[in-house]
Amino acid sequence: MELQALWYILAILLVVIGLAGVILPALPGLPLVFAGMLVAAWADGFTRVGAFALGVLALLTAVSFLIDFWATAVGARRVGASRLALLGAVVGTFVGLFFGLPGLFAGPFVGAMAGELASRRDLRIAGLGNATKVGFGTWLGIALGVALKLALAVLMIGIFMLTWFI
Repeated sequence: MELQALWYILAILLVVIGLAGVILPALPGLPLVFAGMLVAAWADGFTRVGAFALGVLALLTAVSFLIDFWATAVGARRVGASRLALLGAVVGTFVGLFFGLPGLFAGPFVGAMAGELASRRDLRIAGLGNATKVGFGTWLGIALGVALKLALAVLMIGIFMLTWFI
């Protein structure tokens, strides 16, 4: 097999793993998508996809990091989450990875709830209802972030394909 073909296979694998990473928080989704596109452009000698298109794709990749923080913060702040609730959502996300798909959905919610309960010394003040609201709001923020990053991934692939074939 020709060496260039191996580079293209690697590029495709990076993009596919990156797309999975948009949904799975343990993988750096859009950076992997960008890396795959960069490898493909490099394997082609940058004749089809040049510096301008790669710059736009790099910018969109950078925007994905902002989306992560923004979406989670918006979801949590809308329901008055504490800093511990946000930390709990992050920890819950990573712990949830070990429990498959149900863990990916429940982990951030349970983590944010636990963080919110831990941040309030008096359970009567925090209330289980408030902690549930915080958990749900934080989870919604994370879901919004995933949806926005998925849209960015589709946009990036579209820009790359358009540049590649035109």
